[in-house]
Amino acid sequence: MLIPANIESELRRQAASGSTLNCYLYDTTPMREKIEHLVQIMPNGLELFYAVKANPHPAFLKAALQAGAVGIEIASLGEARRAVDAGFSADRLIYTGPGKSPEELAWSVENGVRTVHIESLVEAHRLNSICKQQGKSMDVLLRINANFDIHDAQTTFSGGSKKFGIDEEKLDEALPQILALEHLNFRGLHVYAASGVLNVGDLLKNCELVFDLAKKIEATYAGVNCDIIDFGGGFGVDYLETGSDFDPQAYADGLAAMIADYGFEGRRFVLELGRYLAADSGYFCTEILDIKESRGKKQVVCAGGINHFRRPAALSINHPLSIVHTSKEKLYDGQESVINEKVYFGGPLCTSADKLANDIYVEAADVGDIAVFGLAGAYGLTMSNQEFLSHARPEEVVLDQKESDS
Repeated sequence: MLIPANIESELRRQAASGSTLNCYLYDTTPMREKIEHLVQIMPNGLELFYAVKANPHPAFLKAALQAGAVGIEIASLGEARRAVDAGFSADRLIYTGPGKSPEELAWSVENGVRTVHIESLVEAHRLNSICKQQGKSMDVLLRINANFDIHDAQTTFSGGSKKFGIDEEKLDEALPQILALEHLNFRGLHVYAASGVLNVGDLLKNCELVFDLAKKIEATYAGVNCDIIDFGGGFGVDYLETGSDFDPQAYADGLAAMIADYGFEGRRFVLELGRYLAADSGYFCTEILDIKESRGKKQVVCAGGINHFRRPAALSINHPLSIVHTSKEKLYDGQESVINEKVYFGGPLCTSADKLANDIYVEAADVGDIAVFGLAGAYGLTMSNQEFLSHARPEEVVLDQKESDS
C-alpha cells in the first residue's frame, strides 16, 4: 500500500512530538471524487444516498453534502441528528433498519423524513398509529427479505432467516395489511441482498430479481405501483488488494439497460453506499510498542487494538498495511525486529481476540515505527470496542483542505 504524501507528512509530524502515536487520519478527497463520478454516470432517476453508519464523522457528512449526494441513509435518531447538523434537511433522509423505536418513528413523522422503510407488520402498525396521533401521513417502502442470496458476498442480508424485512414468501399476507393502513403511503420496495460485492454481475442479478418482484406486485394488486426501488448498497472494496476493484461504470451501464428493458423509466431508484464511498478516505495509524518472538512467530504489539480498529478481527480479514519507519534508537542490544516475514499484529488489550492482522507479510518493522492500516475510513472507530480497558480515544485528524475551509 502506497501512503499518500500528506498522510505520511502528518504522521511524521505527530511522531516528532514524542507522544505515543495512535490516531485516524482522514482525507475525504477520494470520497468526494467517487460521489461526483457516480452522480455523473448513473442512469436517470437513480438517487445516491450516503449510508452514514460507515463513518458518521462530520467531515464525511460534509463531503457527501458538498459532492452532491441526494441525502443520507440513517438507521438511528443519533444518525439523523448528525445528518441534520451537517446541513441535510430531514426530507433528505431515508430511515432504514430493524427495531425503530416509537421515539425514533415519532421524530421521523414530526420532521418529515423522505421515506421510512418498513421492516415488519409491527413496525407498520406502530408507524401508522404515530402518524394518526400527529395527524400526518408517511411515505414508506417495504423491505423484503428476498428468497435468494449472493454466496460470495462479504455479508448477506437476504435468504434464510433474517431480522431484516418481511420474508418474500409472506408478502401476500403482509402487503394487503400495509396497504390498508390509512396513514401510510406505499411507494415501493427495499431489497438489499448483500454487502461487499466485487462482482458487478451479482449486483445486477439482484436488480433483475427486484424488478421481477415489483412487476409481480403490480400485476397482483390493482392500483399499486412500486414507484421507488431501493437496492441498498453492496459495492465492494478490494481489501486484499487483488486488483479486482468494483466497476461502477459497468454497473451503471447494466442498470440503465435493465431499466429500459423493463420499461421502468420515470421511476426513482435508490443506492445507499457507505463503505465504497468512505473506505479509502481513512487510515488507522498506531505506534508499534513491542515486538517479540513467540514459539516461532513474531508478535507485533501496537498502541491501539480492537478498541480502536475492530473491523479486521470482526470480519477475519487483513487490511492493507504499510510501515512508516521512525528510526528510533533501540532500547537494548538484541531488541527484536521484523525482517521479511509473516507476523501477527495485535493491540494492548488483555484478550486474545485483540487482532489487527495475522499472517501478514512485512519487509521491516521496529519498535517505535508506525503501522498504517489503509481502507480504514469505513467501519473504523465507531464500530470498535472503545470502552474496553478504558484506553484514551484515538484522535481523528482531517487533512483535506475543503473540510478545513468549510
